[in-house]
Amino acid sequence: MRCSSRLSRARKIGTGAFARLVAIAVVLVAVMSAAQAQSTTPTPPTPPAPEMTPMTVNSMVSSNAALANLGSSFLERLGNQSNGINRLQRTNPGGGGASESTEGPRYRTWFEGYGNTTKNGAVGDFVGDNRKTWGGVAGIGARVAPGVNVGLSVDQSRSAIDIPLALQSATIDLTQIGFTASVDRGPWTWASAVVHGFGNINSRRDTGLGIAAAGYSARLDGVLSEISYYWTRDQVRIVPKGAFEYVQARTGSLQEIGGLDPVTATGATVQRGRLLIGAEVGHYWIFDGKVLDLSGYGKFVDNLVQNFSDITVSQGVQSITFQGIGESRYGADAGASASLSLTNSARVYVNYDAKLRAAMQSHQGTLGLELKW
Repeated sequence: MRCSSRLSRARKIGTGAFARLVAIAVVLVAVMSAAQAQSTTPTPPTPPAPEMTPMTVNSMVSSNAALANLGSSFLERLGNQSNGINRLQRTNPGGGGASESTEGPRYRTWFEGYGNTTKNGAVGDFVGDNRKTWGGVAGIGARVAPGVNVGLSVDQSRSAIDIPLALQSATIDLTQIGFTASVDRGPWTWASAVVHGFGNINSRRDTGLGIAAAGYSARLDGVLSEISYYWTRDQVRIVPKGAFEYVQARTGSLQEIGGLDPVTATGATVQRGRLLIGAEVGHYWIFDGKVLDLSGYGKFVDNLVQNFSDITVSQGVQSITFQGIGESRYGADAGASASLSLTNSARVYVNYDAKLRAAMQSHQGTLGLELKW
């Protein structure tokens, strides 16, 4: 009995000691876990990548639109080679009222220098820009048969685009080759022009930590077909005209170099078909063997079709896709011209041309010299 009592007490003592040991171990584990948790430095969150928007490549959007406008401007200037003072000289050689059939094939060459300034307002994600273009034209033409004329000319230009609100800029160096043909039948003239252009675009974007620059190619093709009616009385003329114009402009893909987070972008295509309806009014005077001609014109413009391919811009693992911008559906063109024929074989002229759209205004001045032989 005494031994049994001692064994029972020993078991109770052993059980209590074991329980205390377990409790102490639990407390130690808790304290160590808390200490370890306090000593661990929290991992900072990964900062988000810079947000991309279509504004990131505003210069590319602007360059696409400028390229199409350069093609249109050259096409319309080529179309004007078949009307106005040129048509007057074809039907009234030297201002003397002689019959057209009395003249054999005639050749002519012309040289022009021009400057253009264009301002575009904000449209959607496009913040607007200012463009300046200067260039020169050399051309040669021939009367290959009575009432049939052809011509070939080359336009070399440079455009500077400034987008201050997006901290971006770009330059376009463009060469355009144009071919013209016209047919006179009584008071009617049908004229056509074809243009092919090629060049390079260089863009710059201020990223805040350096300049991101890119260079990529530019191409354009365009056609114009115009019909006009030449009405004249005494020394006054009125020439109603209507034309259809189509231009396709393409830019290559770009890869920026330098700056913070440079981007890549796919190439883009702009297609535009427009209808132009208007009239020219002119008057000429003859004095001392010279012919002074003054004229003005106005046109209503309807952009029937404007198509823009998608542009995908990538920056690291991010990418966005958007479309370019176009002109307003309707607009107007207007201008004036002064020409002085010094002799039967030489004349000088100045032209002013304006393009007015909902978010765009363009003004251009041209000085030219024409020689015949």
